[in-house]
Amino acid sequence: MDKAKRLHPDVIVLDVSMPNLNGLEATRQIRKALPEVEVLILTMHDSEELVREVLEAGARGFVLKSDAGRELVTAVETVRNRKPYFTSRVSEIVLDGYLHAGNRAEAFNAPRTVRLSPREREIVQLLAEGKSNKEVAVALHISVKTAETHRTNLMRKLDMHSIGELVRYAIRNKMVEP
Repeated sequence: MDKAKRLHPDVIVLDVSMPNLNGLEATRQIRKALPEVEVLILTMHDSEELVREVLEAGARGFVLKSDAGRELVTAVETVRNRKPYFTSRVSEIVLDGYLHAGNRAEAFNAPRTVRLSPREREIVQLLAEGKSNKEVAVALHISVKTAETHRTNLMRKLDMHSIGELVRYAIRNKMVEP
């Protein structure tokens, strides 16, 4: 974020799985602070839910690392011109998800997993990385009590009873790498 604010690039290429602040949260923060900067996600993960979250976060493109050698330069140029870019595999995922949902209304109103706020996603990621409540508080510039409250509320919201369950949730949802 600091470099983005200082350098004002046309395009930022992010991975979804990054330590401390995952690519989805970074995308949200960049698009909020610097709406003129486009974001291209480069990742090895290819789930329909992840593609949806990437688009909702404000990224303009999505490239799988397996396609990067062939498509990254074209993707950056396309996104720089304010046009969306998806590798063929990502386009297939989006289309399959849409078609399997039945009709257009069902595709957009399909039941989704529990939605977490950007702050909740940050806390899940930090906890899944093994950070203590105190370390979460320091990283997010909040009090330890607030970090503990967030943790308690998250566990209740996700209906989880241990950090192990939270770690598995974070891995399944591509918030951290296994």
